[in-house]
Amino acid sequence: MFEQNLTSEALTVTTVTSQDQITQKPLRDSVKASLKNYLAQLNGQEVNDLYELVLAEVEQPLLDTIMQYTRGNQTRAATMMGINRGTLRKKLKKYGMN
Repeated sequence: MFEQNLTSEALTVTTVTSQDQITQKPLRDSVKASLKNYLAQLNGQEVNDLYELVLAEVEQPLLDTIMQYTRGNQTRAATMMGINRGTLRKKLKKYGMN
């Protein structure tokens, strides 16, 4: 059986600077930097439901990309994501992607 040898290190973000330099960094670092930036812009304001906000920012593009990759095959998409197909359907409905 085919075994994938992918770790979170494989998830990287590639950026091109204004000097046309290409850099890669782990997706985790980009998420952390974005969260720090978001919190800094709050200027002490209270925030509610931050977990749901962040989850939606990541989950919706993840679902969209996986559904495109699998050409709409929900069974395959659910398997790739490691979730139940029913759970996938609920998430797609939540974001109006059904």
